[in-house]
Amino acid sequence: MGLSPLFPEKLMLGMEIRLKVEEFVKRKIDALRTQNNDKQALESGSYQNISVMRMNAMKYLPNFFEKYQLEKIFVLFPDPHFKKRKHKARIVTSTLLAEYAYILQPGGIFYTVTDVKDLHEWMVKHLDEHPLFRRRTDEENALDPCVECCMQETEEGKKVARNNGSKFLAVYERIEPQVENWPGFDPFVGPEDDNDE
Repeated sequence: MGLSPLFPEKLMLGMEIRLKVEEFVKRKIDALRTQNNDKQALESGSYQNISVMRMNAMKYLPNFFEKYQLEKIFVLFPDPHFKKRKHKARIVTSTLLAEYAYILQPGGIFYTVTDVKDLHEWMVKHLDEHPLFRRRTDEENALDPCVECCMQETEEGKKVARNNGSKFLAVYERIEPQVENWPGFDPFVGPEDDNDE
């Protein structure tokens, strides 16, 4: 919810599979809106630009968004699914990254934060291997106000800080695929040539 005042003109939707968490977030949004009901809808701190819904993003995310519709995706403190047989239920996999790349516009940003080092390494491995994501540098992250918010402003992030735990961040940019042209062959995919007539 910390992102809402930073970007009052942007719509934000939280998707949560756990009923109790979704209910907690909804109550918190309602309380923030009530506390700030003197503010206009697009005014910073009105909290009119955020919402939450209970759903399984792993199954239904493509039903909610069109190609290149999103500017940012945040995967913050997801369930680590520690047991090896449950790794397929993790929210970052090769298959799901293809779906995220579809709905995230080129130049869009994919944020991950976790307090589980093994999960962080899993997510980084899969994102590094995916051809449509490029890991952002520390310098790029330092200029991004979303990074500090992801690390410090979530309920889970605050709990980890209170317990003196570690938090692991990885931020990636959605990039266009590199299309290699072979001499004598027209590419099947890639940018259209504006000179064709």
